[in-house]
Amino acid sequence: MSIIISIPRTRAFAWVTLAMLVGVVLTVRLGFWQLSRASEKEQRHSAIVAQMAVPVQDTAALLAAPANFGLLHQRVALEGEWLPQHTVYLENRPMNGRAGFWVLTPFQLNASTRVLVQRGWVPRHQQDRTLLPDIQTPWGRVQVSGRIAPAPSNLMELSHASEATSTQTGASNIRQNLNLQAYATQTGADFAAVVLQTDAPSEGLLRDWPEITAGVEKNLAYAFQWFALAALQLMLYIWFQFIQPYRHARRSSL
Repeated sequence: MSIIISIPRTRAFAWVTLAMLVGVVLTVRLGFWQLSRASEKEQRHSAIVAQMAVPVQDTAALLAAPANFGLLHQRVALEGEWLPQHTVYLENRPMNGRAGFWVLTPFQLNASTRVLVQRGWVPRHQQDRTLLPDIQTPWGRVQVSGRIAPAPSNLMELSHASEATSTQTGASNIRQNLNLQAYATQTGADFAAVVLQTDAPSEGLLRDWPEITAGVEKNLAYAFQWFALAALQLMLYIWFQFIQPYRHARRSSL
């Protein structure tokens, strides 16, 4: 220890020490930030699980309290009529590793209230993406089970021209993304909510939706990397600033 203390230090040593401290503090803070992000996701997932555990609301209950249409992940049992003339297919939406479409159809609950139902998934034709598979849409009053969900996620696209054209003309029911407000205008009424149908596969549609998870694995991995980087910086500092000079000083004293 006396040898280490007696080793002469230069101004460079002070700068290296300062850089090490800044680097270690920064990487440790980034590690704890990733842990906090993981904690936020776990809390959000717990809230979703709690909401999904709430008793199912039926059509009458939702119409009596329209604000409940805004309760994401609330399970619902709806009764109404399909509006198949407004069905749209969102392309490039894989399921179980297969290319295909999400099928969405408006569902009329009463004269003034409708929801948009993400009904399920169908595979894409191998040669011609415009050839859509047959799906059965029952007429008359039907029952649909599901949960209130966010609007379908948007995929990156080079231009919005195709959607704008189909919105204006109504000629195409295949879309890359769905502008919910524009689609509501096209179909003639706003949607009280988007509902993800969770019934068993039927009508030519699959409903093997991914399970909602907290998704903290990536944050925990990043946190481990930041903490490992902090430890590496500290170990390299000790090695090059203390251990190596000590070994050199011992060899020189022999």
